[in-house]
Amino acid sequence: MTDREDIDMLAAEYVLGTLDPDMRRIVDERRTNEDDLNAAIADWEKRLSPLNAHYRDEMPTRDLFPGIRARIEGARIERERVQADNIVEIDLLKRKLARWRIGTFATGALAASLMVAVLVSDFAAPVSDRQFVAVFHRDDTQPAFVMSIDLDTRAVIIRPVSATLPEGKTYQLWIASDELGPAPKSLGLLENASAPTTRSLGEFDPALLRNATFGISLEPEGGSPTGRPTGPAIHGRLIPVEH
Repeated sequence: MTDREDIDMLAAEYVLGTLDPDMRRIVDERRTNEDDLNAAIADWEKRLSPLNAHYRDEMPTRDLFPGIRARIEGARIERERVQADNIVEIDLLKRKLARWRIGTFATGALAASLMVAVLVSDFAAPVSDRQFVAVFHRDDTQPAFVMSIDLDTRAVIIRPVSATLPEGKTYQLWIASDELGPAPKSLGLLENASAPTTRSLGEFDPALLRNATFGISLEPEGGSPTGRPTGPAIHGRLIPVEH
């Protein structure tokens, strides 16, 4: 490619707006000293200017960028919901396989084989090092809640699965860690037992959250009167989200 072709190509990219910001600044500086480059840019602007006749200026609406951000956030929440649902299904499958394994020898052998397959699959699957979930349930019952957390932003979403709320009661979220002392620390109330609750845990170190135990207790309306869990509680620890 000749120098002239290089200049022409650079001018075309400049006018089309495909150059990165640093390169565009360099071209702005060069065109003041290089007549050939400046002329090529003017020529491309002249050639492409008729295209502007097909469009008219539009003032962006006030809700344009908030709307874009809302759609991005909605897509992120939906992706986390699907990931959390997959974790619940895998967790239930593992528990069923564990029960099958204690049956007859043949059934137990089959369940053990299936368990190995699941574990090998889990081990081989790539996992996120920042996206985690915690599943809250008692024994082999269906999970009552699933909590997802992004350790980069420390944004938390607690989703009810099978939880029901007795009249006059409320659910309260807790965190327990040796670094926080001997007593669990309240993370606030779950506003609604039938809809997701969001929380920001920005005051906590990601390493602390990764190794902490989380709990959800049933408390009187308004929350625990003692600052500690007083009612029945279910617990969960963070596990990586599979891709």
